[in-house]
Amino acid sequence: KEMGKDEVEAFLSDLAVRGKVAASTQNQAFCALLFLYNQVLQMDVLKEINALRAKRPMRRPTVLSFDEVMRLIETMGGVFQLVAKILYGSGLRGIETVRLRVNDLDFSLNQILVRDGKGQKDRVTMFPDNVKAGIGEHLKYVKHLHENDLNSGFGSVYLPGALARKYKKAEKSWGWQYVFPSKTLSVDPRSGVKRRHHLHLSSLKQRHQKGCRNLPISTKTSAVTVSGTVSPPTCSKTVTTFERSQELLGHKDVST
Repeated sequence: KEMGKDEVEAFLSDLAVRGKVAASTQNQAFCALLFLYNQVLQMDVLKEINALRAKRPMRRPTVLSFDEVMRLIETMGGVFQLVAKILYGSGLRGIETVRLRVNDLDFSLNQILVRDGKGQKDRVTMFPDNVKAGIGEHLKYVKHLHENDLNSGFGSVYLPGALARKYKKAEKSWGWQYVFPSKTLSVDPRSGVKRRHHLHLSSLKQRHQKGCRNLPISTKTSAVTVSGTVSPPTCSKTVTTFERSQELLGHKDVST
């Protein structure tokens, strides 16, 4: 109890300067001290701590080459190959891809609408020509699956609160169905309704990791890394500036 703000600042600064600990280790130590003083000792003395902060290392992500991405996509069969092609050709993130709805695909304008993407913002990105045919055939299967669900008394999908309130019957309409639905129905824990959710992101990650193991490719890459590797053919035709690329990928800063 005799130690207060000054002693805590000195301890945390020592961790960073002399101990050279990682930023996460220093933050963990601070959180532990915060809990000790606030919850155990009932002392509110750590409001503004001005200790020297441990620096987070700047690590560049592992970005795949064009040939590496092509070889990786070839190892991912079935629906996962389509998902990977959308990721690669449109610059989407994994979660953005599996959440796509039928309404989000515009075949005539070659556009994909990303709803609630990075930064909780909507954006429009490109719909590559070489993916359209495969997606079109895939949607025939999805529509057949949806019709079977409707005939069985199901066929609804989750809609965000505002949409669900505005469009009462939209949850069973074709346009709001997921482009990449799950193979099985499951109970929505939010509403208790049995419905078909989208393909789970973990399944995509597992297939991606399996592909990396089968090829001489770094397993440190992820589906996000694939989306960050913009296709040269697509880039040369559509993305003409860094600012345009930033807009399509949903980044706030060109440097990212």
